[in-house]
Amino acid sequence: MKRDTGFPVADAENDFLRARRRQVMSRLAAWLRREPDDVNIMLPFHEVVDALGMLSEKRLGLQSIRLDSIVGSVDRTRDFDRRFRPTSGRVRERWQRLALAARRGENVPPIEVYRIGELHFIIDGHHRVSVAHALGLTVIDAYVTQVITRVNSSGIRYRGDLIVKDYRRLFLDRVPLSGEARAAVVLSDPWDYAELGEHVEAWGFRLMQDTGQFLDRAELARRWYADEYQPVVAMLRQADMIGNRTETEAYMWVAAERYRLIRTHRWDAEVINAVRERSRD
Repeated sequence: MKRDTGFPVADAENDFLRARRRQVMSRLAAWLRREPDDVNIMLPFHEVVDALGMLSEKRLGLQSIRLDSIVGSVDRTRDFDRRFRPTSGRVRERWQRLALAARRGENVPPIEVYRIGELHFIIDGHHRVSVAHALGLTVIDAYVTQVITRVNSSGIRYRGDLIVKDYRRLFLDRVPLSGEARAAVVLSDPWDYAELGEHVEAWGFRLMQDTGQFLDRAELARRWYADEYQPVVAMLRQADMIGNRTETEAYMWVAAERYRLIRTHRWDAEVINAVRERSRD
């Protein structure tokens, strides 16, 4: 919370020094904990959009948004860390001028942000957000432009999380699942999405060979989920073979083991039991 001595100029100077100390202490703590470098770095907007796949954007106008929902920046500024604490004295003059205006109750213009899901990325207003954090505020006025993406933004905290989203987006380009199916197919390791994509395409090729019909990607994805994925996952649940994996990871594991051990593409209780018994050996 802000400290008010009755001398706004001195208070604004102390606000900046306090924010700088907190940034230095946070960086030291991260180093001592051996945390990855991206923990205290803002999420870069364009990398997030590239990973999620942009579909459209819509201007929403002036809104009040939570400060803790602002996680990134369009221009990838290095003047502030992830929590918008100044990383050097370079921004001091402008920062203190804004802090002084805020303490005197002067009008501070709204910031501008992009919104992806529940996350916000600053277009203009880094210093204003930094000052608002330092003064203990929880919300700030912003002109919001909503960005609609192909893959949702849930689960993104750090820059490294974008790898998973990027590979998932590529997988959904190859296997365009929708609705419930899109939400159900989840993998922890981003590299596994490429393997699953190849698996689904191979399954679709065998299906088209058997039926003598051409299926586009959307129909193939629908058939794979309904005719292959759901029945197999149901059998795995009944056999208590999901374990600590996601359902999709369990499906991929048993599909690989089935062919490696039994050399078959069929699914039934006998196959599930054989894979379970052989995996215990």
